[in-house]
Amino acid sequence: MLTFGSYFCFDMPSVLQDKFQGNPCNMTNNMTDINSTCCNDCLGLAPDEYNLLYAIYAWTNAVIVIAAGFLIDKLGNRIGVFLFSGLCVLGSCSFAAGAFLKGTSAMLPIMLLGRLLFGAGNGSLTIVQNRITAFWFKDKELAMAFGITLAFSRLGSVLNFLLTANFADAYGLTWTLWGGSVLCGVGFMSAIVVSFLDIYGVKQLGQDANLKLSSKNVKVGDIKRFSLQYWLLALTIMFFYNGIFPFVADASKFIQDKYGYKQTSAYMAGAVYDVSMVLSPFLGGVIDVFGRRGILAISCAVLTIPVFGLLGFTEVHPLVSTLWLGITYSVAAASLWPSIPLVVSQATIGTAMGLTTSIQMVGIGLSNIVVGQILGNTEKIPRLDTLLRWKYVMIFLLANVLACVVTAFFLNMVDRRRGGVLNASRKEKLASQQVATPVSLPDGRLDAANDEATETDPLLPNSRQPSLN
Repeated sequence: MLTFGSYFCFDMPSVLQDKFQGNPCNMTNNMTDINSTCCNDCLGLAPDEYNLLYAIYAWTNAVIVIAAGFLIDKLGNRIGVFLFSGLCVLGSCSFAAGAFLKGTSAMLPIMLLGRLLFGAGNGSLTIVQNRITAFWFKDKELAMAFGITLAFSRLGSVLNFLLTANFADAYGLTWTLWGGSVLCGVGFMSAIVVSFLDIYGVKQLGQDANLKLSSKNVKVGDIKRFSLQYWLLALTIMFFYNGIFPFVADASKFIQDKYGYKQTSAYMAGAVYDVSMVLSPFLGGVIDVFGRRGILAISCAVLTIPVFGLLGFTEVHPLVSTLWLGITYSVAAASLWPSIPLVVSQATIGTAMGLTTSIQMVGIGLSNIVVGQILGNTEKIPRLDTLLRWKYVMIFLLANVLACVVTAFFLNMVDRRRGGVLNASRKEKLASQQVATPVSLPDGRLDAANDEATETDPLLPNSRQPSLN
């Protein structure tokens, strides 16, 4: 539940895109045509201004999460979880307050400030959540644990797409945005519970002092020692998400413009997250047993290519494409993100997660800007020209997926040459661990050459953890 509310808030503009971009009846500037329709609850944002709401979120993440990841590794999960969940609450409140300034020049800057603060908190909060998960489930059901946390996060996204539009029609845009802020407050309360549970668990293991010592040894220069596997993994994540998030942000409007579904467009766009919420925990459990993370990464990218072809060049029902995209996204998320703890040391997981999120958000931010520039103002141009612009958008998203195929291919090549840690199954990992078991010397000491910690060793290997029995 830590990121349930923030995931709910993230895509609220997508569900309410009509209200964000619709012409308000009280606006008197040249954006409102006399013959055009208007609504009392609309904000009157241009398409490029609307996409800027997503771009500034991504840019903030790109800058903040690197420092946030290092800060979390240095100061610990407990400080990070309070700080970043608090920023989510503050950002969502500022965003909602901006809607009160509808029709004024201050509205957009205040809403952008809210998205900036929200972006600084949400991306970093996800890093804390992943770091906590990686600590407690390393060498256990790691992918399944990641999948369950993602499922609860995506539950927020799913409920957003299912409920937000109807809630806005009943109670208005402003109160709907404030409702999202309340859910971020629920996340802050969850942060308190998570912090106490983490403190209790670490004390039970007797590892509080070890964690503090490891945190003191973390340095910014550790980034230089990240392996080529890590960098290729980060690029693979970036290019894949460049095709997913910018599409979901504009999917509701796209479905309306091309297919004419007005009332159900948000539900169809949200199908991507519906599938993810259902499949992620089960896929995580399967991946934990069978491995093949690198192979799944390239397979997902290849299987995503037809999705944008269908959307851009055919009249196939959009739900087919969004469900299809939801499946490939679910498999990619369950295989890519849990791979990061396998290619970096436990002490630098926060830094690695932060840097990966930064790279991802740089790509998404630029993609949102490109999509906004391609679309321009589609309200006052012929329908055929609007559809042509959407076709160019799909080609751009397709290009990102093709780039993902390339990076995933090289990722598998490098991983194979370095022991195949990403594609190893649970059985293969256990066999390799038995081979690497430390050898006892005649004086009773362990052979240091065999017991030396490696880049992929957990901070608390199972063989070194004190028994709780």
